[in-house]
Amino acid sequence: MASSPVYVKALPLQELDDVEKIKLEVRAGSILIVRITPLARRSVDETKLAITELTDHVKAIGGDIARLGEERIVITPPGVRIWRKETAATEAPLEASIARESARQN
Repeated sequence: MASSPVYVKALPLQELDDVEKIKLEVRAGSILIVRITPLARRSVDETKLAITELTDHVKAIGGDIARLGEERIVITPPGVRIWRKETAATEAPLEASIARESARQN
């Protein structure tokens, strides 16, 4: 039984329009590593909006989303889960990461 390959793709989030491209990729079954810094440097509010929209979409389709360091998020399609440590103290919410990025720039 042949199955289609699953791709891991790295994409930048440079503007709000990129959210639709990211949604299409995750719906197609790709695992995405998204660099949020380009948009976060321009607008913290737009970044929060993009992250909220992506989070809602990913949860609705049964995928997963998590912060991956300070500059990136990882998004998985349905059937793929992101492992998280039992102690969540080291994993701040995505919004906190965005706020820290904004504070560093000001």
